[in-house]
Amino acid sequence: MRGERLKLLLTNDDSIYAAGLAELWSVLKEIAEITVVAPDRERSAAGHGITVDRPLRAEHLPMFEGRAWAVDGTPADCVKLAVNCLMEERPDLVVAGINRGPNLAIDVLYSGTVSGALEGIILGIPALAVSVAEYEHPDYRYAALFTKMLIPKVLHSSICKDTLLNVNVPSLPASEVEGVRITRLGSRKYLNSFEVRTDPRGRKYYWLNGDIMDAEDEADDVDTDVAAIGKKMISITPIHVDLTNYRALDLLRGMTLDLTGEQ
Repeated sequence: MRGERLKLLLTNDDSIYAAGLAELWSVLKEIAEITVVAPDRERSAAGHGITVDRPLRAEHLPMFEGRAWAVDGTPADCVKLAVNCLMEERPDLVVAGINRGPNLAIDVLYSGTVSGALEGIILGIPALAVSVAEYEHPDYRYAALFTKMLIPKVLHSSICKDTLLNVNVPSLPASEVEGVRITRLGSRKYLNSFEVRTDPRGRKYYWLNGDIMDAEDEADDVDTDVAAIGKKMISITPIHVDLTNYRALDLLRGMTLDLTGEQ
């Protein structure tokens, strides 16, 4: 890391106008020079989508001391565009968040916040994804302070060379948080259902909603992110790009695969 002041890139999926992003910026500006590049509207559950079928537009805004761009794309677009076009120097760290609501277990595959951080890793930049585990009335203050404390530890290690840290923080004052756990992804499923409605022209449309189903056998296993948050603990889960199932890889290598079509 350079000897000059730390350079951070902040993004999110709740839009550049989100309260969690503003709280994170207000705390981290004390330790870093910050550039904010975030979607111009909410892009929650955008996953790792990127825009290839139209040009992207970035509007320079006076927010965040004039170092902010609102992009009409996904969080991954924002990070790509920031690093390749909008920033004069590569950032030392990408921080995505603070997300309204947790990103646990399978959520990480859908999350625009996690994907923004993952794009940093793809570009060779250390990255954090930070979420607060509350939707209705989230308190971002301690999540922002914890991120500020975590950043120097991350940058002085090789942890994030090829791995992002997915951080989930209870929406509680510091005195009520029960500790920090290094976790693996838990099991979380959604009982998906669609509400079918009819528009004024008589055409049907479908509104996706779903109830969360956490695995019951993980209730007491604080090694998972789901259980740690359930016990009012901060969860830190290392995630990397390699989705290879190495157990299956070994099994496949042990098979005899005949590609000739002959029986």
